[in-house]
Amino acid sequence: MDFPIAIPFVQSMGFELLRMQGGEAELGLQLRADQHNSMHMAHGGVTMTLLDVTMAHAARSADVPAAAPAGSTGRAVITVEMKTTFMRPAEGRLTARGRVLSRTPTLAFCEASLFDAAGHLLAHATGSFKYLTRAATDSRRTKDVGGAA
Repeated sequence: MDFPIAIPFVQSMGFELLRMQGGEAELGLQLRADQHNSMHMAHGGVTMTLLDVTMAHAARSADVPAAAPAGSTGRAVITVEMKTTFMRPAEGRLTARGRVLSRTPTLAFCEASLFDAAGHLLAHATGSFKYLTRAATDSRRTKDVGGAA
């Protein structure tokens, strides 16, 4: 499944969108050597980014009305805060599964877990995501904001 919106950084990381629907998302990654730390396992930044993107896609999918056409993406979101707990080294094929725990009209509160090919829990994250209005996303495109989108 293709990502509904092109995100150059996510594409360069090699993330695969496996599922995105009803407040849940699942992403995959075949870990590459250039994504390792000095101990030849996933760099913590790779792990955190995969969990962050998974939660953001869960939040976006929760914003899609049931009657929306197939392929609808929901409003854009930005990460407000995130906490990650690392439990085991991440190696090989990785799968992140995320879901919305609760939401308001402007915020989504999410969690995601990262698993290896054997199903071992490697890391867990929680995060808060702010929904952006169309006007806010359009105005950001016309300014040099210098931050992540």
